[in-house]
Amino acid sequence: MKTRRVIVTGGGPAGLMAAGQAAEAGAETLLIEKMNRTGLKLCITGKGRCNITNVAELSEFISHFGKTGPFLRQAFARFFNTDLMEFLNALGLELVVERGGRVFPASGKAPDVHRALLQWVKRSGVRIRYAAPVDQIRIQDGSVAGIVSKGEEFPCDAVILATGGASYPATGSTGDGYRLAESAGHTVIPVRQALVPLETSGDEAKRMAGLNLRNVNVRMLVNGKKKREAFGEVVFTEFGLTGPAVLTLSGEAVDSLRNGHKVTFSIDLKPALDENKLDARLQRDIDSRGKEQVNSLLRGLAPREMVPVCLDSIGISADRPVCNISAKERKRLGTWLKDFRLEVTGYRPFAEAIITAGGIDTREIDPRTMESRKTKGLFIAGELLDIQAYTGGYNLQAAFSTGWLAGRSAAHSD
Repeated sequence: MKTRRVIVTGGGPAGLMAAGQAAEAGAETLLIEKMNRTGLKLCITGKGRCNITNVAELSEFISHFGKTGPFLRQAFARFFNTDLMEFLNALGLELVVERGGRVFPASGKAPDVHRALLQWVKRSGVRIRYAAPVDQIRIQDGSVAGIVSKGEEFPCDAVILATGGASYPATGSTGDGYRLAESAGHTVIPVRQALVPLETSGDEAKRMAGLNLRNVNVRMLVNGKKKREAFGEVVFTEFGLTGPAVLTLSGEAVDSLRNGHKVTFSIDLKPALDENKLDARLQRDIDSRGKEQVNSLLRGLAPREMVPVCLDSIGISADRPVCNISAKERKRLGTWLKDFRLEVTGYRPFAEAIITAGGIDTREIDPRTMESRKTKGLFIAGELLDIQAYTGGYNLQAAFSTGWLAGRSAAHSD
């Protein structure tokens, strides 16, 4: 029986997993990488720590992907979080589970994950060709016949597209895979930034740049109506907002802005207190600290960097005696602490986006194999697909799972 020849395009997490699995399943496997080394984005993911996966149960895991989540059920049934953790352990990589079920390498170093995968890929017999962008997929009679790179033709029985999305283009993710997929008959859902910092109007964020708020609640209002909320960290920047809670909401914020809607973020600095309890606390503080200045009182209620912004917003001078605060001003202060609003006016470029939203329409992919329903012998894995989740390790698991399934399927496809 003839040995199948499989070409994998892209040496990120999906591509490395696909190439190794195809080779271990008996295929003659070539991994083609456009950059001078593999795994560039993998080495910077999770702020350089690499949030590999999450220990959440299957149903919860899938729910984080929204409407396209069910597409992943077949891939996760074959290779899921515990399988990935056991696989990496077997490669000698020690893992730890942190808050929120997030899984990291024990070393805290993303390059250790890449190194383990690359060594495994090479041991599996995969040949790697660097600095080789794919110009074209050759298709004959509706089936893959090979690829063309820098004018050279490479014949094969199957191609696995795993070139990544359009985020962090300096790592090689420049959207090449979308063009190649379209040439094979695929539909690409409009690509846009996700898990991306947001820009806000005014100078409030700039005045607080560098401030990291923990354990706050963020509500996203679209045209004045609450759309979603997230709890966690918010970081102020020169241009606006970032941090896990903001990134979680950013994908829907981007879509709302693209549709011409008004987007406002409301930050609750005191989520453990309702309005009445907060007002009672403010009243007690005013009664007990009447001789102090207002800015002194506020430093006990909000971070130092927020005090000038708060005073400007509620219209009280910093040196006012606390005892002179009126009931109306106290109510304004309470409202500001529970509902500090910033209007979102834009979002940062792909170079700052953690992942790409949109991508190849999953309805055109067989979820049991990751094979194209448009072109026989073409398999698609990872971020190229229209699947995206919140932060927490979900996206990398999807890349590894779809890569695993694509690699095994391409090696055995007839």
